[in-house]
Formats: sequence, structure tokens, C-alpha cells
Amino acid sequence: MTLKKFGIILLWVIFGLVNTAMTQNKDIFKQFEQILPRGRIAAIVKPKFVSADKAKVNEDSWIFGVEIDGQARAYSLSLLNSHEVVNDKIGETNFAAVW
Repeated sequence: MTLKKFGIILLWVIFGLVNTAMTQNKDIFKQFEQILPRGRIAAIVKPKFVSADKAKVNEDSWIFGVEIDGQARAYSLSLLNSHEVVNDKIGETNFAAVW
């Protein structure tokens, strides 16, 4: 079985499980409470970076790292705790760093 066929089968199985769960309990979303309205936590859209030697980060700080095509980015989890999403681009690759 090729990887593509496996992926299609896996998606089909997952969709079937989700569909079955949703039809069995139509009131599932009534069990959850929305604390903040959608879109209320602003994403960082145009992040600015400094070199590692100029970054003001404590030695014990947690960092979320991304590397694409040999280029690395580091995002402070202290910052991501209040924003949760950074929309960024390395080369021609757009991505979202989500915490």
C-alpha cells in the first residue's frame, strides 16, 4: 500500500468516526462553554526577530523553534501564551506557529 493510499484510507476512517460520534450525540457542543469569542486573541502577523546573541531571553525560558530549509526561528512561549499564533514565512513557505 502506498503512502498516498494509506493517507486517504486514514482520512476516510477518521471522517467516519467523527461523523458517527456527531450523529450519535447532536447536543455534544452544548456541553462546552465558550470563554472568549472567536478571533479575540490577536495573532502576531509580522514578527520581528533579533539574532540569538541579542535576544533578551532567560536561560530557563521555554522556546518554540521552527526550522525550514536551514533557516531557524525561535518564539518565546511567554509571548505565545498571550497570542497563541504567529503567522510567519521562511523563504516561500508560509506557516503558523501555534501554541
